[in-house]
Amino acid sequence: YEHPDWHIPLFEALDRKGICYAKIDLKCGAYNEKNIPKAHIYYNLVSPSAYLRGNQRAVPYALSLCKMLEIGGYNVLNGTSSMQIEFSKSAQISLLRKLDIDHPRSVVFNSVEALKELKDDLKFPMVMKPEQGGSGARMFLIYNLEELEVLLDQQPELWLPDNLLLLQEKLEYDTSHGIVRMEFIGGNLLYAMRVVTNGSFNLCPSVVCNPEEGAGHCETGQVHMAPAAKPEFYPYINVSNQAVEAGVRIMQMCGHATGSVEYLVTKEGRMVFYDINSNSNLRESIAREFGKQPFDEVAEYLQVSIGMRNES
Repeated sequence: YEHPDWHIPLFEALDRKGICYAKIDLKCGAYNEKNIPKAHIYYNLVSPSAYLRGNQRAVPYALSLCKMLEIGGYNVLNGTSSMQIEFSKSAQISLLRKLDIDHPRSVVFNSVEALKELKDDLKFPMVMKPEQGGSGARMFLIYNLEELEVLLDQQPELWLPDNLLLLQEKLEYDTSHGIVRMEFIGGNLLYAMRVVTNGSFNLCPSVVCNPEEGAGHCETGQVHMAPAAKPEFYPYINVSNQAVEAGVRIMQMCGHATGSVEYLVTKEGRMVFYDINSNSNLRESIAREFGKQPFDEVAEYLQVSIGMRNES
């Protein structure tokens, strides 16, 4: 793991259940074949938003560590195949296309000059997103190519850390209803919630970033839009079977042991899936509405995973 606060509720749940575990802090590390704690399973919690906290080095370190463990025959949850999707918006779009699940029309680019060759395919306004996302950072609403060119000339750091960006169609939907986020553990739906964005791109459900009351302290870099208020989170009981089935397929294809998918319904009635996450920051107040303790559920899933590993 890399974030200092997000996973405290999980550690507390593991303690309550008497599960023996060791922590590997990815921010500052060195490993060889001798100094990695021996475990039945390894659970990878690295986040794409690591670079926002000055911890981008945690990403290649986590990938290298997962590769070493997997090659050695160890069971890694949310390992290398999961990371390939988690850290790549373009890969997420490709996966949704392969599954024939509706997704935003997208263009991937590393050069504005090259992008101009596709100007006939660009239907502005469009949303600029980073290849390696996280907490809504580096997202802008763009109205034309000239505006995009000026923005990137004035703020070249927006290319970092991956030097790859996307333009996606701006989807019109009922903002009072919001988007829907479904959380999964072991391929099963834990809960669904509505998120009313209030103009914010940072929809992180962690109470560290978006607490129930007051301001959070999630590091998201620059403020790209001026939200009227922070996001609002509501239990969503009426999630459709179609949406859940799509979410299950996405989780299976990604290799996410835990994770979430986000979708919205456009004013034309399209159900568009646009974001896939592993290692979701679960929101306890929402889960309680469904009679669940989310981090206990994760801890129990890890226990089951240990049992399955031992049986095989």
